[in-house]
Parts: sequence; structure tokens; C-alpha cells
Amino acid sequence: MANTASAKIPTTVITGFLGAGKTTLIRHLLENAKGRRLALIINEFGDVGVDGELVKGCNDAACPEEDIVELANGCICCTVADDFLPTMTALLDRPSPPDHIIIETSGLALPKPLVKAFQWPDIRTRATVDGVVALIDADAVAAGRFATDEAALAAARAADPNLDHDSPLEELFEDQLACADMVVLNKSDLVDADTLAAVEAQVDAETRPGVKIVRAAHGAVDIGALLGIVAAAEDDLDARPSHHEAEGEDHDHDDFDSFVVSGDAVADPDTLVQALSALIAAHDVLRVKGMVAVAGKPMRLVVQAVGPRIQHFFDRPWQAGEARRTQLVVIGQKGLDRAAIEADIQAVLG
Repeated sequence: MANTASAKIPTTVITGFLGAGKTTLIRHLLENAKGRRLALIINEFGDVGVDGELVKGCNDAACPEEDIVELANGCICCTVADDFLPTMTALLDRPSPPDHIIIETSGLALPKPLVKAFQWPDIRTRATVDGVVALIDADAVAAGRFATDEAALAAARAADPNLDHDSPLEELFEDQLACADMVVLNKSDLVDADTLAAVEAQVDAETRPGVKIVRAAHGAVDIGALLGIVAAAEDDLDARPSHHEAEGEDHDHDDFDSFVVSGDAVADPDTLVQALSALIAAHDVLRVKGMVAVAGKPMRLVVQAVGPRIQHFFDRPWQAGEARRTQLVVIGQKGLDRAAIEADIQAVLG
């Protein structure tokens, strides 16, 4: 049968757990677009659009700011009808539509419901899922952050076999891999060769036959490898299993908490990093990200924390009329002590 996907606008879905490096990968794509005009749909779990802010302006020719659409009304896989479909339709209806659309899902999103949305009649004839790319944090997998504690699980089930003790992190990780057409094993520079080989074997066991695994550091993957997979994933849904579909569950985010801590400028970034490091360890926080105002500095400070790893860097000057405030998104599994975390952060803010 002839492949009609070439008549449609190709769309790449980039999925991956919190902090895997999706935004860094997208920045790399924009900076190496090679003449393609790209449009971005960025979805975040949280009330502050950090990722969109980080990609705006990184390559105006490849992706002008009007072609960057942020969806911050919840996880994209749960708001397909309300948010994603109107956004896609608006992009496709433009007089000069993009050459390629890239969708960055939130780190807590299931990719399969999003791929299924491409079967919607108004989308199906005009766009296709060129490929689902799952980004994996090699260091986080090596550290066992997605693995279930088998001993604790066995003990809990022995105490009450009617309880469901499956790890929401592990199921989400497996669902993202099961839907992938390509896996990018990112942050490979943070682990040694033997560990990286073991992680790759673990990831390979969770993916479908024939799915390519690409090693990367800092999201640096050739754009020719990521775009142009021609998977037409919306026609191949049965081959992409999902825990939630198999178990007849609705996907919600009751297993996770997210909130924003806002405040004034911090006097010393190192003091903030130390405070974040302590609270992440004490409260088992999964992710902290946001923009920080530093007293006496004209630049805004970007903070990205994934588990115990914390990065911070100045990315650009505060713009005229832009409020110089600190806003940090905190994400973790349900039960976070919000009051204690907010108090710890506020203690180092002005």
C-alpha cells in the first residue's frame, strides 16, 4: 500500500520522565534545524511555563515565537479534546503551516492517548505522528529511581493481596518506552561504560522489537535521526501496549503533587542550591525547576533539579517590564509536605 504520510505534516512526540532533558533536546533541534520551519507544542505539569521560556528565542528563524504554543492546563494526555485538538487545528489552519511539528509532553504524560488523537478526523487527513521519541535519563535509571522495591512490594502484597502496590513511576516509565519509535539514552556522560551498557540492556527489554536506542549527552542528537522516522504511529496503536489500558484504568495524576513557590530575590545562589539539596533529600522531591531572581544581578537564574542533581545557570537578562521574582515548580509523589518545603525555600529568599 502506498505511503500517504508524506502528504501530511509530520509530527514528532517527545516524551520522557521529569528531568530527562526534553527541553534541552528541543533547544538542540532548534539550533540545528537546517532550514526547517518548526512549530512547538509544549505541555507542562505545573502552573508556571518554564520549558516554554527556555526555548523562546533560541532560533527565531527555525521557530518564531508565534509558533511556540504552551499548554499549561494539565497533562496533555488528559486534556486532548479541550486543549490539544484545538491547538493542532489552529496550527494546521495557518496560511503558512510549519514543515514539522514537535510536541513536548509533560514528564507525567502517557504518550499513547496523544498519538490516538491523531485519528481525529480533522487531524488525520492533515498530520501524522512521524515518530514517538522517548528520552531516558541514564543516570536516573542506573540509580533505580523507576524501579519497584521488590522486597517491600512482596511484603505489602502478603499483608493484603487485594491492594494495588504497583509503582506509578515504574508504570509511567514502562508506558513511555512501550510507545516509543526511538529511545534517546540521555545523560550518558554521567555514568561509566559498564553502567551505561546495563541501562541500555534494561531499556531495550522494555521496548518493542526494532526500536533504535541512541546514546546522547546534553540532548545532542542529529536532527536527521530524530525527524523523518515516518512511523505513522497513529496507525500502529495496537502494537504500543499501556498499563492503564490493560488494567482498565483512567490516567490521572492523583499519584503526584505539584505546586509553585514564589518569592523575591535570593542573595546567594549557592545558599539556595544547598537548601534545595537538603529538602529534595528530606522530602523525596522528584523535580524542581524555575526562574530565580538574584539580588544585584541583571540576569535571571535558571534552576533545574532532577532528584539529587541540581543545575543552575544564568540564561538571559531580565526584560524591561518583566517582574523580577523567583518562581519554582516543585513536583513529587503524593504526600509532599508543602508547608515545610515552602518554608525551607522562603527562608533563603529575600
